[in-house]
Amino acid sequence: MTEPVVLVINSGSSSIKFQLVHPVAGESVGTGLVERIGERTGRIVYRYPGGEIDRELHIADHTAGLHAAEDVIAETGPPLRERGIVAVGHRVVHGGAVFHEPTIIDDDVLRELRRLSTLAPLHNPPNVVGIEVAMAQLPDIPHVAVFDTAFFHTLPEAAATYAIDAEVARANRVRRYGFHGTSHEYVSGRAAAFLGRDLGDLNQIVLHLGNGASASAIRGGRAVDTSMGMTPLEGLVMGTRSGDLDPGILLYLHRNSGMSVDEIDDLLNRHSGLKGLCGENDFRSVLGMIADGNPDAKLAYDVYVHRLRRYIGAYLVELGGVDVVTFTGGVGENNVDVRRDALAGLDGLGIVVDDTRNRSPERSERRISADDSAVEVLVVPTNEELAIARKAVALAG
Repeated sequence: MTEPVVLVINSGSSSIKFQLVHPVAGESVGTGLVERIGERTGRIVYRYPGGEIDRELHIADHTAGLHAAEDVIAETGPPLRERGIVAVGHRVVHGGAVFHEPTIIDDDVLRELRRLSTLAPLHNPPNVVGIEVAMAQLPDIPHVAVFDTAFFHTLPEAAATYAIDAEVARANRVRRYGFHGTSHEYVSGRAAAFLGRDLGDLNQIVLHLGNGASASAIRGGRAVDTSMGMTPLEGLVMGTRSGDLDPGILLYLHRNSGMSVDEIDDLLNRHSGLKGLCGENDFRSVLGMIADGNPDAKLAYDVYVHRLRRYIGAYLVELGGVDVVTFTGGVGENNVDVRRDALAGLDGLGIVVDDTRNRSPERSERRISADDSAVEVLVVPTNEELAIARKAVALAG
């Protein structure tokens, strides 16, 4: 019997990630990226078992981007419609209070997703465009929305509620939703499998560290807290996002500097975090600057680690003890220094990182804690595309 194929689409504001996945075997048939949509010169990269296509071309909009993806897939084998695709899985960033499980997309769902765009104006509109174009390309195949916020639907009210006027909060759907949920759910499940433990028996802290970054506290497979909030701006220091800050700063900048709401939004989302502190958001560049003696880069790194440790400490208390701490995401999977420094000096709490294991060049799931560490410390590569593919095929039947 031929292995089913799921097309996974992650449509962003100026890029589209796409992947053909065998969900049962957990194998990628091909993975691609369309970027710089709407700019003078765009780019499409597609990697498949036989090689790689990498070319520059003008990509006017998301419709053109998805057609370009369809074209490169056809160059490497059968056309998209002849690939045996049984479902299309779409990453949707914000499901609000309405969507908390994978959902077959129809006109009513699309209408609600457009309404939710006010909660995630940078993310949901391009998600919707990607869905609309893909549904036009593959109209006879089930399309499934998988929501970044869904895993955090289980947050206790005390963790999900902001201390503002309750009527204002209800009227404007203000609460903590959390993001990166697909990754946190996948990684916590893989951690349990790696350890040969029942997911329901574990207290876990998962640290998803990439250009965007978030932490979660997971008890028995259910999220009880997470660092991101109503938007992906809250929480850890990120590549270009500020993470936590005194909300009074926003009022001060508006009143004292005359900055508009849009200017403050741009500052906090695109010109803060590591980039705001030292001019670079790529961790490799930041570490290179530190090696060259740049004090701004050193401060940026220290602020990043300080915030990370604060969340780890909070979740240790909230969970009443932890069985496993897991690093994932581009920084979490690849950065030896962040892993070491985030958990340094926690021997008294039963967390001991083995330096040799931590420095291993291995890239698969692995243990980096010492043999005498009471808490397991793991590195587990995330695979949101596979997680989305499996959820889509399970729902589509």
